[in-house]
Amino acid sequence: MEKVTVHLSHKVANGYVIPLGPANLVAIITDVGLVGCGAFDVAALDSFSYPAAKVRPAIGPSIVNTNDILTGIVKEANRGAMGRGITNGMTGKQALELL
Repeated sequence: MEKVTVHLSHKVANGYVIPLGPANLVAIITDVGLVGCGAFDVAALDSFSYPAAKVRPAIGPSIVNTNDILTGIVKEANRGAMGRGITNGMTGKQALELL
């Protein structure tokens, strides 16, 4: 597992890359919620009142690292994330700035 520090405008977040054979499980987590790759079930996280969104890659076939989360495009956000202003189509970085 790789852990990286991600600097946002007003806070610092932690990014994680967990190799799972042919794919990586990738997420960036703030003190409020997370933005992750398509493997995350953001609806399930909503049942815990945890704001979460998942992104699709801006380029390439899959999310590989934390930079791909930052540049990726939000494809799904749960109610907690939408309540913080996260919408489909924004970048992962824009979403993280709202968490």
